[in-house]
Amino acid sequence: MSRSSKFNTGNFLEINLAMLLMSTSGPFGKFITLPVPLTIAIRGSLALIFLLAYCKFKGISFGLEGPDRWPVFLSGLLMAVHWLTYFHALQLSNVAIGMLSLFTYPVMTAFLEPLFLKSRFQKIHLLLGVLVLFGIYYLVPDFNFGNQNTIAIGFGLLSALCYAIRNLILKTKVDRYQGSLLMTYQMFIVGLLLLPVFFAYDLNAIGQQWMGLLGVALITTVLGHTMFINCFKHFSVTTVSILSSVQPVYGILIGALFMSEIPGWSTVLGGTLILASVVVESARSYR
Repeated sequence: MSRSSKFNTGNFLEINLAMLLMSTSGPFGKFITLPVPLTIAIRGSLALIFLLAYCKFKGISFGLEGPDRWPVFLSGLLMAVHWLTYFHALQLSNVAIGMLSLFTYPVMTAFLEPLFLKSRFQKIHLLLGVLVLFGIYYLVPDFNFGNQNTIAIGFGLLSALCYAIRNLILKTKVDRYQGSLLMTYQMFIVGLLLLPVFFAYDLNAIGQQWMGLLGVALITTVLGHTMFINCFKHFSVTTVSILSSVQPVYGILIGALFMSEIPGWSTVLGGTLILASVVVESARSYR
């Protein structure tokens, strides 16, 4: 195998490991029963501590160039809104609906990337995006606009939009900064924005939820999200977004194994369509 092939294989292994780690967000979000703002505030604060320690250990400079400060601040603000709306969707519904409504973001990214990064729109991304949407249609059991699941889908769509824009902003920064540094600044902004939350809620229940909070901070956020940002160095944002559509499948499997949320046949069909789009984009990107 050539050096180039090894390099590409390593990139694909990294992105798939990142997807597996990030897919734990759904089960953790459903498992943690604290109010959503408090959960996100603790998640951001714990992740910030881990990331600061890692950056200090690796000797990563915390300096940002002047023109990059506002975009990084905006990415942190979008990250906070993304997490708040996503976890609210999870608490309103289940792991499948919460995760899969969020994963409309690859479709949004495919349309937004040419506007943000002046890249050429690829028609294949439209086709793959439609395939993902069909997968989501079969995964969500009921599109009745009068029920709680539909409200959850609305929050998931807002979360998806914030996530897509945040990723596009970070794509322009990863060539100059480490993914861990960018995540550190985002966690600082999330923690700062949600600092009043610690005075607005009863903190006594936190001790009973420490395992879930530690898991979502360390596994999902520090490890998963940092690896995810690093993937922008090797792939377009749209490619990373479409490849990441495998996350709901991982999340649903984890939910079935550990939370007894057993998917029906429509969920299996939807997951198959999503996986098909991932396989196609993986083959295209590898070539």
